[in-house]
Amino acid sequence: MMIHTYENTLAFAQNLDNQDTLRNFRNYFFIPQHQNQDVVYLCGNSLGLQPKNTLKAIETELLKWEKFGVEGHFEGKQAWWQFRKPIKPLVASLLGADSSEVTIMNNLTTNLHLMLVSFYRPTGKRTKVIMEAGAFPSDQYALETHLISRGINPSDNIIEITPKSGEYTLNTEDILQTIQNVGDELALVMLGGVNYYTGQAFEMDKITHKSHEVGAMVGFDLAHAIGNLPLSLSLWDVDFAVWCSYKYLNSSPGGVSGVFINKKHHQSNLPRFGGWWGHLEEERFLMQKGFKPIPEADGWQLSNEPILPMAVHQVSLEIFKEAGFDNLVSKSKILTGYLHYLLTNYTKDYIEVITPANPLHRGCQLSLFAKKDGKKLHQYLTQQGIITDWREPNVIRMAPVPLYNTFEDVYVAANSVINFYKS
Repeated sequence: MMIHTYENTLAFAQNLDNQDTLRNFRNYFFIPQHQNQDVVYLCGNSLGLQPKNTLKAIETELLKWEKFGVEGHFEGKQAWWQFRKPIKPLVASLLGADSSEVTIMNNLTTNLHLMLVSFYRPTGKRTKVIMEAGAFPSDQYALETHLISRGINPSDNIIEITPKSGEYTLNTEDILQTIQNVGDELALVMLGGVNYYTGQAFEMDKITHKSHEVGAMVGFDLAHAIGNLPLSLSLWDVDFAVWCSYKYLNSSPGGVSGVFINKKHHQSNLPRFGGWWGHLEEERFLMQKGFKPIPEADGWQLSNEPILPMAVHQVSLEIFKEAGFDNLVSKSKILTGYLHYLLTNYTKDYIEVITPANPLHRGCQLSLFAKKDGKKLHQYLTQQGIITDWREPNVIRMAPVPLYNTFEDVYVAANSVINFYKS
């Protein structure tokens, strides 16, 4: 699909939908209803929609439980004791990683705490952590309390990078310069892949390179990046990453999380919290003392996987595989580009898009700074069947997701903003 110029007409949007080779994937999802019509759902950055095969996947495992009881761990097409095995490559493909570098477990903040055990290694004067100011609160709380648990004062050792005066997003050069300045006092750089509030996508490759140059570890919270941005974690040499699966990965509210651990760390002496399910598989059922971790990311597992959330997760990941992630990224750039065009050209007196204009520095999400009546606008959109996300004090987040959103969705949403301010 080649787009040279956008137009603010319904016919133009519908023509783009007719050209869209991915348009049938919308039919793989349940679309919420408003007054007996599909809503315009632009909130996949917060909770993805339910794939229609989700219930079937859950029922399959429930029937296995019903039929086999405990023997379900060893029966059926996908035995529970190794349920994650066919799912790991599906996740790895979205991360640009080897499947050995991925494990699926727990929830995001739990996994972040576990990764800090291994990758925050304060020694001597190397105690500092760099993160972005305004990171999602869970990340702030995890780092703050983790440092306290080590007897380290977070106020003195967590360095938050803030935008320049009058700007909303961070300049990569400022991030790199801060890393350089902290230098041999820096133990860890921990950023979001995409900032949840502004929608800015960070240049993870450059940040990782500079962090390693000064001797620091680097990790990313990919909650708003996985399934949204093209990622190459192995190539970039990222040390670790964590994410949730309920946003762009459509894997149920509070769905199972995941962890990336670079293969160079798999057989290192990094400390970790051990658990039965991370023990060598060939010795696991000997039930002996002495933790021997699986020599890959699975060695960081604690408990056996939660089968029902894993089954839900697999359904969505198989849709990604069928669609082809490169295809989704290509559509996403055009879809989000269309929303950006409409908002910046027709609502600029009332709305400022604070997400970077450069498509390389954003994914699906655009964050709209309302100059006036922001909350009223959000309520108006909801009443019109347009589902967006409100963030205090005055930001509306819109995320046109390529798997299930249409160009007509974008047209309707943007013109509803236009009409609100005209009325």
